[in-house]
Amino acid sequence: MCSTGSPLRRCRDRNRSRRPKKNPLLYDPDWDEEERLSDWRAVLNRNTGQPPVLSAALLWDAWETKEPLQHLPWLGHLLVGAMLRQARKTSAAHLVCLNTGLRAIPRERRRARDRTARLIGFLEGVTEAAGAGLKEHDRLMLAREQMLRRLRGRRGNSKLPQLVDLVLARPLVSSAMIEKDLKVTTRGALNLVAELGLREITGRGRYRAWGIL
Repeated sequence: MCSTGSPLRRCRDRNRSRRPKKNPLLYDPDWDEEERLSDWRAVLNRNTGQPPVLSAALLWDAWETKEPLQHLPWLGHLLVGAMLRQARKTSAAHLVCLNTGLRAIPRERRRARDRTARLIGFLEGVTEAAGAGLKEHDRLMLAREQMLRRLRGRRGNSKLPQLVDLVLARPLVSSAMIEKDLKVTTRGALNLVAELGLREITGRGRYRAWGIL
């Protein structure tokens, strides 16, 4: 631990010297991740009072230009999405998939030399991601309505409603997952899948999985 009276830089250098050295074949020794992360956090602190989406754009651009972590470039998009969730621009259970929207924006705009052009490209990417999320929501709600139609006339103790909720909450489900969550046997899980009419997505006879496509 560093003493209270030690200068911050001296303290940081002492802690850095105690860490195991990184493999120079994998890491650039001149890449100061701590300093870059500090600069990125400074951007976050400076823009705390800005509108959340604008703050997200500035924070994303700072991550793209400063590149704080050598081998985790994807982490910045998750952190920006988490910031939007913390600012209640999305629901507490939703982390906006920025990559989905940004893929729709040409690379030359996302990587433009002009900062304003990059920020505008990011904002358009957020719009694309929001639109894709709404389309996916509508698709799942339609699938839910179709599955609920199969529940009409079922007994009150039927496991099918629980299977509907499980399928909507997962990109895919296996018989083992159904057995564990619904507390049924393997045969019972397969019977429920057949009754609900789920689509098998692996094309295999063993280790199969089902989902809503």
